[in-house]
Amino acid sequence: MWPSAEVPRAEPGPEARPHGGGSRHCSDACKLSALAPAVTRERPSVSHPGRSSAVIVPGWLNEVGGRLGTMARAGMERWRDRLALVTGASGGIGAAVARALVQQGLKVVGCARTVGNIEELAAECKSAGYPGTLIPYRCDLSNEEDILSMFSAVRSQHSGVDICINNAGMARPDTLLSGSTSGWKDMFNVNVLALSICTREAYQSMKERNVDDGHIININSMCGHRVPPESVIHFYCATKYAVTALTEGLRQELLEAQTHIRATCLKPEDVAEAVIYVLSTPPHVQVGDIQMRPTEQVT
Repeated sequence: MWPSAEVPRAEPGPEARPHGGGSRHCSDACKLSALAPAVTRERPSVSHPGRSSAVIVPGWLNEVGGRLGTMARAGMERWRDRLALVTGASGGIGAAVARALVQQGLKVVGCARTVGNIEELAAECKSAGYPGTLIPYRCDLSNEEDILSMFSAVRSQHSGVDICINNAGMARPDTLLSGSTSGWKDMFNVNVLALSICTREAYQSMKERNVDDGHIININSMCGHRVPPESVIHFYCATKYAVTALTEGLRQELLEAQTHIRATCLKPEDVAEAVIYVLSTPPHVQVGDIQMRPTEQVT
């Protein structure tokens, strides 16, 4: 049996303003309708032949997006029946990613504080005849013991993790000048420490089983690349900047370890398609970052 615990929900949508009880916030919200996403393509890395760096290419949506989606699915066969962990899978981005992976034939452990929504999604996936399986799991990502227990359960019942998608996030409207220490700790514990613990445990799971083609994907925010003027999200932005730095540091450490396990940082918009795309690329290709840009800034 899967043990019970609690986990913060995934960040519910691309960039929603918080009103009152600490829902997510970013000034990008008012711009979403104008966004035309871009996808990073790969070019050879000078310092590390055989690897690549990120290049922004416009047009993830519409015609180009459709073509990439077809290409992605064609490259997903190697992941069939392997296990992916998706944190914050009870709704929003996490649920969309979990569903997309199940559609591609993966076993997906979806964790959240309350798993009722995940159980419903699992039933929907089964009724739809998707080739994969969604396994609900209760876990409190602010509690390291819960995270370690989850990875232990995955190890004993499903061998281990091949893909780790760090999607869960938390925002509190606590400013730098008057915010509560408890609010800062909540955001830091989930957005930074939990992501790092899951990354560490996922890598160790892959290493002990000699998995050399695993993938770690961190779901980030544009708030991890620029600081909007709204004071209530400045600490939240700091945690998302940390995700940007952690992903790049992870990429460097994986190179030093001479492994083909890859690391990718994604922004929230159209994440499900982006996850399938980066997973479908050949093992020697590294997509480091996929970002969204306003239409007028794409050239």
